[in-house]
Amino acid sequence: MERVDATDARAVLRGLRSAVLGAGPAIALGGEDDLPREVPAGTAVVVTTSGSSGYPKAVALSRSALTASAMATAARIGSGSWLLALAPGYIAGVQVLVRALVAGNEPAVVAGPFRTASFVAAASSMASSRGGERVPTYTSLVPAQLQTLLDDPAGCRALAGFAAVLVGGQALPPALAARADEAGIRVVRTYGSSETAGGCVYDGIPLDGVGVRIVDGEVHVSGPTLADGYLGEPERTAAAFVRDDAGVRWYRTGDAGRFDGRLTVTGRRDNVIVSGGINISLDRVERIVRTVPGFVDAVVVPVADERWGEASIVVAAGMTSDAADAEADPDLPTLRDLVGDELGAPARPRAILRVPRLPMLASGKPDRPALAALARAWAERIAPER
Repeated sequence: MERVDATDARAVLRGLRSAVLGAGPAIALGGEDDLPREVPAGTAVVVTTSGSSGYPKAVALSRSALTASAMATAARIGSGSWLLALAPGYIAGVQVLVRALVAGNEPAVVAGPFRTASFVAAASSMASSRGGERVPTYTSLVPAQLQTLLDDPAGCRALAGFAAVLVGGQALPPALAARADEAGIRVVRTYGSSETAGGCVYDGIPLDGVGVRIVDGEVHVSGPTLADGYLGEPERTAAAFVRDDAGVRWYRTGDAGRFDGRLTVTGRRDNVIVSGGINISLDRVERIVRTVPGFVDAVVVPVADERWGEASIVVAAGMTSDAADAEADPDLPTLRDLVGDELGAPARPRAILRVPRLPMLASGKPDRPALAALARAWAERIAPER
């Protein structure tokens, strides 16, 4: 296995071209230097997860899983040219490059840090035709990037030129989806993870060959896109990837949801607090909070609470608030009323902690451990005042 600089899109592309289309060695993206050098036969990529919800994991993905995902995507939304706007070292970025390689096209790449101007420049460079017909273009974004582009007329125009814009990594706020629709942009919501070779359910419908089932409220996924497991961790692999009585292999996602032909994910099963003896899903609280203008990117995190055992804090970008301000924020009553009306009084957030900007991971997702640490620090500062 060969280690590749996960921040260098061109280096990752070269490694993938060899590992996925050729007979080259598997490539390692991220992770520690002590990853095992030997990998299972057929492995193309080892992606180390961000660890946004806990211990990082080195996910081993085969050539067949990556290409099966790329081909299923093409069957669902079409084939064409792809623009990489995501970090190349994470599975969503890897799959943008793999889709381009499988389609036989050179991907366009957003140069440098994500900015509207660089995205627009990269998108404008993609115009091409084949046999006198324009080649469709595609890209993949996280919600924060979509919002940045929608806030700029040039970004809106660039997005409208794509045949489809995949959006994943976290739940897409309804207000943001509505804005994209009004701008004539075809957004496709994706659901998946490193363990499923990226998005495997589009707009709630599994891709061809992908199976979904619900076991004790947990979403399980099967199909040819599943990873081989976690490199060097057989016990963890056995716990996450299970077989049913028919021998079908399923990945236990850890997400709660419903499936009636269309998948609805209701949140992480482990993102739950017990407030006043009541189980509260912080994902459900967060979805409600994000419907309020100004809170589309807000993150809800837990804190200890002397009275209720646990409570939640809304962390939002804006002017920094001190410890006392967090519980006297003028927007707090609105959020508490909305959450309380839908989920009950115990679910109401305790405070709004405003920070200059939300810390983000390279994958474009909020850095939840860092945000939880901020909330804990707030709780420690406020405690002596009570």
